[in-house]
Amino acid sequence: MSESSGKRGGLLGRARKPTASPARPPTSTGSLPAANSSVVNGVPRTLVIAAGWSWRMLLVAAALALLIYLIITFKTIVASVFIALLVAVLLEPVAGWLRRVLHFPRTLAAGVSILLLLALVAGLITLAADSIIDGFADLADRVGAAFQEGINWLASGPLGADEAQVRQWLDQGMEQVRSNSDTLVSGVMGATSSVASVVTGAILMVFSLFFFLKDGRKIWHWFVRLVPVGARDKVNEAGIRGWTTLGGYTRTQILVAFVDAVGIATGAAILGVPLAIPIGILVFLFSFIPIIGAVLSGIVAVAVALVDQGLVTALIMLGIVLLVQQLEGNVLQPWLQGNALALHPLAIVLAVTAGTGIAGLLGALFAVPVVATINTVLLYLYGHDKYPRLADDPDRSGGPPGSYVRSETVPPRGDGPAEGSGRAEPDDVPAGTVAAPIGTGGDTSTRQRRDGGGGGSNARGGTRR
Repeated sequence: MSESSGKRGGLLGRARKPTASPARPPTSTGSLPAANSSVVNGVPRTLVIAAGWSWRMLLVAAALALLIYLIITFKTIVASVFIALLVAVLLEPVAGWLRRVLHFPRTLAAGVSILLLLALVAGLITLAADSIIDGFADLADRVGAAFQEGINWLASGPLGADEAQVRQWLDQGMEQVRSNSDTLVSGVMGATSSVASVVTGAILMVFSLFFFLKDGRKIWHWFVRLVPVGARDKVNEAGIRGWTTLGGYTRTQILVAFVDAVGIATGAAILGVPLAIPIGILVFLFSFIPIIGAVLSGIVAVAVALVDQGLVTALIMLGIVLLVQQLEGNVLQPWLQGNALALHPLAIVLAVTAGTGIAGLLGALFAVPVVATINTVLLYLYGHDKYPRLADDPDRSGGPPGSYVRSETVPPRGDGPAEGSGRAEPDDVPAGTVAAPIGTGGDTSTRQRRDGGGGGSNARGGTRR
């Protein structure tokens, strides 16, 4: 028995021994060349890669061109909606406070917030109009005197032009104006149509603003549901980060514009320059156009000082403008924005230039907030969160963390990123709410399951046995 078992063991041992297979030459598939091959079907591999990149870049360029064409075609609608978004960022804390503290319904809170904004704008316009009416007559006289001084300088200055020749130049200029009257009339008609577009856009902006404040979360969640299910939560979180960036940028720009306006208007008032308040309002509005706006508003302030007070006062006004702008650019803005909203100056200049070329003044106004928001969203989608505190913040805009996952089960009745605080409100979806199966008894819309001591409970609140 031992011999047979030994033989069997020997046989089994020889059976387990791997047999050497003859070496086979590598087979070539023809259509699938080796990874390190420099030629693919007779074409250099570098050319194949370049061609692949080229047609993809052409598709992206075509999509961007189509998007720009649509923006230009529907610029009134796009501008109105985007202005409504910027204003909604500012009014969301007001609307949220009215709902939480004064217990206003959402519709009433949105309406009261808009009325407060309109009252503020009307007050500023009234204040500026009174100042312009009071100082414009004196400034017009100053402009006439400065014009006459300019004529005298041309006659007695290095040009050596006598007054008769200057008058002849002026008459030639008036003749050119009369000969181009048709062009001027068409320009006036274009301005009339522009006024109609502005009125239409203002009405659309107020209408959009009302619904952003009232139903912002519903609108945002509708857009989120357009993406695949697996990506919805991440897209929602990226949108909340983008909304936070837009809100932070807008509030920072308003504060910086206010500081610029107060500083330059105060300097003009101290120097006795007329129209100090209108100059301050102009500086405030132009401060929303990065880099370019500060230059334009500063030129206006210095020009008014030059016409009214002379060269010395204009130079002092120029020093005040430069001092305020340096304080804003080097101290105030970096301190308020921090690293989360910082964009490279080259990116800002390119964005403003591109926005101006696409949509004019409105493009220059919207370029930087759009680029900053897109930058934040893309960075979050690629794994870099500029606002890690939002992951655990129950009071963030757009609802507390996990609220969208619950809203996938129970349709939300709350507002969105334009809502205000993420604190629970009477018609928000309660935490832990799940959908009841269709066909069950009682309330078939929702069933609340709350964590607590003991076991679970059924729909009627009895103890499950």
